[in-house]
Amino acid sequence: MNFSSPLPAAERWRHIMRFCPGEGRVLAWSFVYVFVLFVAYYVMRPIRDELGVAGGIGNLPWLFTGTLLAMLAANPLFSMLVKRWPRRKFVTVAYRFFTLNLLLFAAALALTDDVQQQWAGRVFFIWLSVFNLFVVSVFWSLMVDVFDSEQSKRLFGLLAAGATLGGLAGSALTANLIAPLGPVGLLLLAAVLLETAVFAAKKLLQQHTRTAPQAEEIIGGSVFAGIAHTFRSPYLLAISAFILLYSITSTLLYFQQAEIAGAYFSDRAARTAFFAHIDLWVNGLTLLCQLFLTGRMVRRLGMVVVLCVLPALSTAGFAMLAAAPSIGVFVAVQVARRVSNFAFARPAREMLFTRLPREDRYKAKNFIDTVVYRSGDQVGSWGYAGLGALGMAIPAIALLAVPVCALWMGLSVWLGRQQNRQPSETPPHS
Repeated sequence: MNFSSPLPAAERWRHIMRFCPGEGRVLAWSFVYVFVLFVAYYVMRPIRDELGVAGGIGNLPWLFTGTLLAMLAANPLFSMLVKRWPRRKFVTVAYRFFTLNLLLFAAALALTDDVQQQWAGRVFFIWLSVFNLFVVSVFWSLMVDVFDSEQSKRLFGLLAAGATLGGLAGSALTANLIAPLGPVGLLLLAAVLLETAVFAAKKLLQQHTRTAPQAEEIIGGSVFAGIAHTFRSPYLLAISAFILLYSITSTLLYFQQAEIAGAYFSDRAARTAFFAHIDLWVNGLTLLCQLFLTGRMVRRLGMVVVLCVLPALSTAGFAMLAAAPSIGVFVAVQVARRVSNFAFARPAREMLFTRLPREDRYKAKNFIDTVVYRSGDQVGSWGYAGLGALGMAIPAIALLAVPVCALWMGLSVWLGRQQNRQPSETPPHS
């Protein structure tokens, strides 16, 4: 009798996760890296959101302006690190700078009075907005440097799931530990988690350097190459416009969130728990989509469809808010948008960068992920404030966002076609 022997455990795991021999260790450390990074961020995110509401919605445009100015200062400094140091060193230095900042914020919240804490909270709001985009951009820059275009279509969904699991764990930690630990204790926990992410990044780079020693070469180039290349490349400009439109619409929803939460919850702890529970729902649903839908949609439906999911849902969501701006509708729209972004738009968007030369994977990508993104915040925040000054309420503002989302969807079609047309060719800068 013939009995077929079962596949070894390692073979079965590779088949399920769709990674090839030789990719396992690099993928494992990449997964740990992004997981811990997002645990740290989601531990801090509800604290930032609560501080933003506590300071009053009228201060939010100024906080977004401060964030953009901080991004404009940080981008050339990061490009200088990329120019002068190998990636292992500039990644470590950048992350430990943020760890030191966390310790300073924890001390400020612990040692200051209520008035001083309000100002510390405003600075923390700006800082975490910079932290979020900056450290995540560095992670994905490493991923598009480590994995090629074909690997990205197989593996980026799994890495996005790692980010979601981290967000799920971070949201749960904050929802359950905010009462016993308070903001100071959570900031100290985030500092430990960020240092763990640095350790995982070092292990990842050690593994990758063994098979690609040239990857540790200093990239060099100009400090302002990322900016120059972005404005000279139609492909990079289209990615910038995609992110800009996403940022504008996200900021509109963020302001509506602040209004609705401020109206429904008067207690600070209740608001923090409300934000954390939204994060919990978002990350739980995102994980299901990433595990069962993201990879299949990229393979079977293509980049055009995957990139269009978020703007299509945004169009429908803003139309719903225009018709019925209740807290239930808002939560549904916010959850649907964030799930579609994390599960579909974000992995697909990162795949677009695998076509770029190494210098642009760090410099141009960081410029787009930080400065361009926060420029969208500026348009959204001051636009919301201006429309509010004209007497427009949530329904009217939501209605204005509908054609913006339709434009965004058309841009997504163009980008998806460009990626499908020449998936392995690096687009020129002219």
